[in-house]
Amino acid sequence: MDFQSMSDKAILAELGARIQRRRLALNITQIDLVNKAGVARKVIQNIEHGSNSSIKGFIRTLRALGSIDVLDQILPVTGPSPLELAKLKGRQRHYASGRKKKDGLKEGSV
Repeated sequence: MDFQSMSDKAILAELGARIQRRRLALNITQIDLVNKAGVARKVIQNIEHGSNSSIKGFIRTLRALGSIDVLDQILPVTGPSPLELAKLKGRQRHYASGRKKKDGLKEGSV
């Protein structure tokens, strides 16, 4: 599926439909999922209908469905490349350097 070309609303709807299909495949009612996830029924309804919901509610729902491991596929842990490690000399990077404009100044600086 090409999420890049989809609107936010379409992505929410697709994720909600997938959550609902997963719940139904496991033969779990919304009420059972509510109890297992420790969230309000409205949270499950919002997620399944592609409405706004909190990340915390989404995470609890994934965990209750036994699907929390998909987060590793979505956002895999990345470390610095060997070249970056050599530049950092063992230190950890905490900030982005920002993009430079053509005149040599960083964006946002005056």
